[in-house]
Amino acid sequence: MNGAEILVGYDGSPDAVRAQEWARAEAARSGRSVHLAYVFEWLTMAGWTGPGGGPSIWPDDTARRQAEELVRQAAADATSPELTVTGALYEGPPALVLQDLSARAGLLVLGTRGLGGFAGLLVGSTAGSVAAHAHCPVVVVRGDADRRGRTGHVAAGVDGSEQSLLALGFAVEQAAARKVPLHVLRAWHSPPGQRPPPAPDAEADTRATRSELEESLARWRRAFPDLQITVEVAEGNPTELLVTASRNAQLVVVGSRGRGGLAGMLLGSVSQQLLHHAHCPVAVVRER
Repeated sequence: MNGAEILVGYDGSPDAVRAQEWARAEAARSGRSVHLAYVFEWLTMAGWTGPGGGPSIWPDDTARRQAEELVRQAAADATSPELTVTGALYEGPPALVLQDLSARAGLLVLGTRGLGGFAGLLVGSTAGSVAAHAHCPVVVVRGDADRRGRTGHVAAGVDGSEQSLLALGFAVEQAAARKVPLHVLRAWHSPPGQRPPPAPDAEADTRATRSELEESLARWRRAFPDLQITVEVAEGNPTELLVTASRNAQLVVVGSRGRGGLAGMLLGSVSQQLLHHAHCPVAVVRER
């Protein structure tokens, strides 16, 4: 697995704290360092805003110093003899800054929402945008996913696309490192407007799909002979299949786009829906 540092988008919010804890556990398994990035976006308001006139800039120097101290203290508290954690303050639009920083990272970890999230927004705009554009795999830590002692398998959605096969390799390595089974899922369904095939034809389609999936798994079974790998092929909606699988998983892994992705759409509908509805952390693999 890539030995580059684990980058965490950190702003002190509860979701960011959970992301940091997840990253620390991952670092303990992989022997990598963790870097906390607090991205500070300066907002300038033009026009008269009070006595003296002229534009005002927020946050002011005091807020900046508080943010610097927050990330510095978080890094110091997380550091241990076995784990190196650093932290730094960056300026600019959070999604763009994190995207740039991801070019030197082996993994980027985010919470679902930061301090700037709006009530009712299941996944913040930063998490969704970064998952679509990052230069390394992105893990979005959802819900109670950081629960200590959580058990379960690693689940991977594979549809035969190039990016889903990259995701499969990432999932294999994660399952092996965690010493848990890998459950590989693939859904198929009839094209829109067509009736489902008769039962015998449906069974034949399922067998053909399973055979193709097993071919993709052959090299990983050879590379990790002790890893328990199970396969599930089902007719139906891939998002529903993966959301259900995430209930008992500790991580679900997908590519950023699959075969059904629309041209120009960097983040496919399945990965988008998982970021909103999965019951465990979601890894979106676009590049490695």
